[in-house]
Amino acid sequence: MMQDDYPALTLEIMDLVGDKWTLLLVYTLGDGPLRFSELRRRAMPISQKMLAQTLRGLERHGMVDRTVLPTAPPQVEYALTDLGQTFLSAARVICQWTKDNLAELQEARSRFDAQRLAA
Repeated sequence: MMQDDYPALTLEIMDLVGDKWTLLLVYTLGDGPLRFSELRRRAMPISQKMLAQTLRGLERHGMVDRTVLPTAPPQVEYALTDLGQTFLSAARVICQWTKDNLAELQEARSRFDAQRLAA
């Protein structure tokens, strides 16, 4: 990798892993491989287009494997790769942090919104 490519690639990866749909899909796939339709049901309210786009990004960056199953009609299954499993650990920490701090986050938002309305 050329030195000039490093910052752009880093920003691209940060954009992917910081996306709400990426976190949700990686967290959902942490339970095991899922077909597209089942993944969409579990990850609602994601749209079909956004699901496909996010899965392509995860596959492109080596975090998800896409397997076409030998069925009629063909079905596709998605699973976390070893790299995806390492990100799952980080996603779980972020989800737990959110749960642990939800009340404080909601209070801060309410205070901020009230101050903005009063101004």
